[in-house]
Amino acid sequence: MSRPPTFVPPSCAGARTLRTTRGDFAVLDAVPADGVRRRGTVLLLPGFTGSKEDFIALLEPLTAAGYRAVTVDGRGQYETPGPDDVAAYAQEELARDVLAQAAALSEDERAHKGSPARLHLLGHSLGGQIARAAVLLDPRHFATLTLMSSGPAAIAPVQRTRAEMLADALATLSMDEVWQAMRAMEPPPPQEAETGVEDGQDADDSEALRARWLRHSPAQLIATGRQLSAEPDRVAELAALPLPKHVISGERDDTWPVPLLDDMARRLDAHRTVIHGAEHSPNTDRPAETAAALVCFWDEN
Repeated sequence: MSRPPTFVPPSCAGARTLRTTRGDFAVLDAVPADGVRRRGTVLLLPGFTGSKEDFIALLEPLTAAGYRAVTVDGRGQYETPGPDDVAAYAQEELARDVLAQAAALSEDERAHKGSPARLHLLGHSLGGQIARAAVLLDPRHFATLTLMSSGPAAIAPVQRTRAEMLADALATLSMDEVWQAMRAMEPPPPQEAETGVEDGQDADDSEALRARWLRHSPAQLIATGRQLSAEPDRVAELAALPLPKHVISGERDDTWPVPLLDDMARRLDAHRTVIHGAEHSPNTDRPAETAAALVCFWDEN
C-alpha cells in the first residue's frame, strides 16, 4: 500500500468531479498560477489500493513547471463509487474509463482555451497497466505515456501470494476487519526521534489511510488483484506505437524487480529514470526528484 505524505491538497489543487460519458470520477485538479506558461495537462492514475491523493506531493512542482495535473480515483477507488460486480472492473472497462477521462479533459481545455491540451498519461503500478491498456485501445488522446513502477507483465510471486490472500480475506471479512488484519501484520512505525515526524502526524495519516481503505470497493480490489497476478506481457504491442514513453521507478522495487523494468524500457525504446532513495512509490518517497524527471521528459516531448 502506498503512503501519501498528507491528504490535504495544496492551494494549487481543488477537489472536483470530472464528468465523462462513462460516469463521474472524483479528481484533484491542480492548475498553474496566473502568469505561468501552460505547457500541457497530465492525467495521473493511482495504483492498487491507492487513490488520487497518492500524487499530492507532485502537484505543486508540476503546476510550477506549467502543467495542469489531474489525478483521479478510478471506479471503485476511494471517492469514486463503483458496482459490487467484479466483472465491472475488467481491465478493458477500466481502460475505457481512462479514454473517457482523457476526452473530457480535452473538451474542458477546448471550452476554456479554444484548443485541446497536450495530454500526458501517467500510471503508477496497477495504474500503469491500465494506462497501457488504454493507449493500446486508442492512443490518439495522448502525447506521451509514463509507466511509474509498473512492469511488463504479472507482479512478482510474493506479491501474487499477497494479492491472493487479500482476495480470500475480502470474500469473507468486512473491509474494516481486513484493514485491522493488515495493520497487525505491519512492523511498528519508527520512533519520532528517528523520523522527525511531528507528534500525532503518524496517527492522523493512519486514520486517513483507514478512511480511504474503507471506501474502496471490495470487488474492485479483488478484480484488479487478479489482473496484477495474471497480466500478460504486452510490451511488443506497446513498442509498436509511435508514442514517446518513459519508464520511471525507484532504485528498489519488490513488486517488479528493477532489472525487469530496465529491460522493459529497452524493449520499448523508452526514456528511463531511476529515482535514487525511492522504492515502489517514488511519487511519495522522493516527490521533488520525481517531479523534476517527469517535467524534463514532458518538456522534451
